[in-house]
Amino acid sequence: MSLERKILIVNGSPRKKGNSDFLQERLEQAFEGRGVSFEAVYLRDLSYSSCIGCERCRKDEACTGLKDDLTDLYSQILSCQGLVLISPAHNYNVTAWMKAFIDRMYCFYHFENDRPRSWTSRLAGEERKALVVGICEQIHKEDMGFTIGAMERPLEALGYDIVETIPVYGVFDRGAVKDDKGVLDEIGRAGDKLARTLKSSNNGEREIFF
Repeated sequence: MSLERKILIVNGSPRKKGNSDFLQERLEQAFEGRGVSFEAVYLRDLSYSSCIGCERCRKDEACTGLKDDLTDLYSQILSCQGLVLISPAHNYNVTAWMKAFIDRMYCFYHFENDRPRSWTSRLAGEERKALVVGICEQIHKEDMGFTIGAMERPLEALGYDIVETIPVYGVFDRGAVKDDKGVLDEIGRAGDKLARTLKSSNNGEREIFF
């Protein structure tokens, strides 16, 4: 399947019209400004299970052990060159929805039969780009906990180049971030950068980012 100059946005917040949703909308505005198509997925609206460790994907190269709302999402992951993960911090980590989604991307790995097993990613080497956004009520980095790393590290292992990681601190009340111009500007710049990176990687041009 060939890559499209398209961005898949995966929103892991359980709260509608919360801060994650407002940051997502700002990203979408940036993508629209660059003429880049995107698709948004709200994990809270899907019915799916976490990985059950059946290992059938090692042979099938797809998640065949489970059939649920994530099944149709795999084709979008494969076809979209860009990926955005957004999650509020829940107990120093990503939400359960986001963790289950990331674990279900296990099917994109290829494992050898040695011990410990060596592995490669079927998504690697394709100039895939990603943006990671974490939102925390508290104001200190340690209170964000593993939220950013829990999204960033798996994507890097899968072969994504992380264009930006955006930690957002000090917001909790529903929609409060919409009044923070500094954060919205930062998110807008990051979205613009991701869109431009996709363009440059597809046409062979090199762009300078400011």
